[in-house]
Amino acid sequence: MGTEKKKALLVGAGPAGLTAAYELLKKTDIHPVVLEATDVIGGISQTVKYKGNRMDIGGHRFFSKNDAIMQWWNQVMPIQGSQSKDDILLGNNDKPLQKGGPDPEKEERVMLYRDRVSRIFFLRKFFDYPISLKFSTFANMGLWRTLKSGFGYIYSQLFKRPEDSLENFYVNRFGKPLYSLFFEGYTEKVWGVHPSKLGADWGSQRVKGLSVYAILKDAIMKPFMKDDVSQKKVETSLIEQFIYPKFGPGQLWETVADDVCEMGGELFMNHQVICVNVENGRVVSVDCRRSTDDVIVNVPCDYLMSTMPLKDLIAAIQGVEVPADVKRIASELPYRDFITVGLLLDKMKIKNETKIKTYANRVPDTWIYVQERDVKVGRLQVFNNWSPYMVKDYENTMFVGLEYFCNEGDDLWRMNDEEFIAMAIDELVKIDIIDSDAVLDATRVKIKKAYPAYFGSYYELDKVKQFLDGIENLYCLGRNGQHRYNNMDHSMMTAMVAVDNIKNGIKDKSAIWNVNTETEYHEKRN
Repeated sequence: MGTEKKKALLVGAGPAGLTAAYELLKKTDIHPVVLEATDVIGGISQTVKYKGNRMDIGGHRFFSKNDAIMQWWNQVMPIQGSQSKDDILLGNNDKPLQKGGPDPEKEERVMLYRDRVSRIFFLRKFFDYPISLKFSTFANMGLWRTLKSGFGYIYSQLFKRPEDSLENFYVNRFGKPLYSLFFEGYTEKVWGVHPSKLGADWGSQRVKGLSVYAILKDAIMKPFMKDDVSQKKVETSLIEQFIYPKFGPGQLWETVADDVCEMGGELFMNHQVICVNVENGRVVSVDCRRSTDDVIVNVPCDYLMSTMPLKDLIAAIQGVEVPADVKRIASELPYRDFITVGLLLDKMKIKNETKIKTYANRVPDTWIYVQERDVKVGRLQVFNNWSPYMVKDYENTMFVGLEYFCNEGDDLWRMNDEEFIAMAIDELVKIDIIDSDAVLDATRVKIKKAYPAYFGSYYELDKVKQFLDGIENLYCLGRNGQHRYNNMDHSMMTAMVAVDNIKNGIKDKSAIWNVNTETEYHEKRN
């Protein structure tokens, strides 16, 4: 790993780490070395391959209101059309997929335009997500729930609650009845705690300006909006179009990793950082455990850009006294872990009752939020609809992902694969989405620390940030690196801002921490 250039170590081969490596190579003379603890590229943005089928862990819509991010994606993987197997089978040949060049492999390096369809499955019926004010919504809710929701919304606008919890954040925007119907149970299913115990910070980041007013405004303005995939004038939660790598999000990050190596960077898989060595207020090296042979490797550096969970980073720091308070806060930071069950089906019981044309009248949804309280599954992905190239036999099978939210070590986490898959199948049968004999094959994937959570010691995080900022050449990036539930483009932005800081000799790291805290979604960069 020796080199005469200044060296930056990037901990983690996910969106933030790989973006930082790519930007360093493009903008500086610093040599990037990426250290990835696992044998997988992309972090939670990976694509899991199973017998020719592909799973997107968590579902990743590629869109951003930041021009730099959109241009970055297009540079790495050109946006070259919308035609897919679905389009061909339906005869939609008006937007042919262009070839990528003389290199056959690069013909596969493309982004497709996709339409986002997400709905809520509740009361054994479908509701638009975000909740729309269509007649079908009120018909599904029934007269009494509709009247109650209307009066509840009016009351919420007259008597605002203090936004000191996620519950109050939602009630202020939708009223108590709508919140109770569509947000309360699902949010508790996702986070494992009641929304009254969660901070409003999560709502301000993830659903931003979403409200009944925003939904009405979007419905009125939609016919007049320019066809633009960045959709800058559209509320983030109301985005209806996105771009998507032909073979899933992992394809883009695998491509970036290849490009980093081709440009002279280095990538070492199965290298888990276990010790961060600090001298005189600077990181001088890290110790890695190489899982292939259990050997400890010391790697010197001039800069350390970390995407590892703050809990693990603080525990790994050596050579400087870490205040007891900082250790406690970091060790108690809450996370939510994640399990996906992939089911290969010959068909689903639910049919397409929308106006969207689909092959074999399949449901058009990219994902379905399962609000039913008698099952544990939180969300259902239909990989056919993310990209038809995700499914080996697209014409005859459907590949779906059942998403479960849990804590490492709890009952769900400890269940073996066979028991868990059987439970998942039983749940879809119970809510009439499939018949049990429709399942052709199944697999299970477990992801640790998928979602940084907003309760407990999270509210003391500033003390941890202040300590880390005191280490001059250490930069914390990405979702787990900042303990913030960032979208993919936000994670990339933390890397871009950090590289700009290094290039321009800026010591103040507040701009890095402040990505995804601005109301304008960081549409401009200096």
